[in-house]
Amino acid sequence: MTIDYLISILLPMLEGARATVILFIIAIIASIPLGFLLTLAVRSSIRPLSWLASSYIYVMRGTPLLLQLLFLVFGLPHIPGIGQYLVIDRFVAACLGFILNYAAYFAEIFRGGLLAIDKGQYEASKVLGLNKFQTLVHIVLPQMFRIALPAVANESVTLVKDTALLYAVAVPELLHFAQTAVNRDFTIIPFVMAGIIYLLITICLTFIFKWLERRLQYE
Repeated sequence: MTIDYLISILLPMLEGARATVILFIIAIIASIPLGFLLTLAVRSSIRPLSWLASSYIYVMRGTPLLLQLLFLVFGLPHIPGIGQYLVIDRFVAACLGFILNYAAYFAEIFRGGLLAIDKGQYEASKVLGLNKFQTLVHIVLPQMFRIALPAVANESVTLVKDTALLYAVAVPELLHFAQTAVNRDFTIIPFVMAGIIYLLITICLTFIFKWLERRLQYE
């Protein structure tokens, strides 16, 4: 196994890793705020809104992410009457699938964070004359995020690994290029290299979240 061969398979795999990282960034940026909005909707006093948000979370967490991706990429165009208007780029559809799925998981994480906050803090904020919005921004959110951060970090690492599901919907990413090299060259080396790249991405992500945890401990 020569250096030239390793470089020849590494370059396209790095291109695939770029798609993996882009998908992760898009999904994490969009799904975390959406997840928090879902948490607020579930806790809303408006019954229909709370019921809809809860049902959404149950459906997204109760069905496989792969099935959701297959539905968005291959299923939407076959909906009678409107399917022709729902044909979208596969990478965009995959991003949408990851956002919608992980928002449900983050919603449950944030709900747990909110439940962990002592109710006495809400009463104290009233005594201080804070309204609901001020209480949310200055009291609730900082504590909720600090409590939920380890679970968010764990879910984010899972998100990185789940990007391999792009392979199933024919979106070129890291695993796609590794599989192509394996089939062409009859060697498992590309799989090993893909595993190393995934590991390096998750290690970097873990260090970032550890740094955030240390920062929040001293605030």
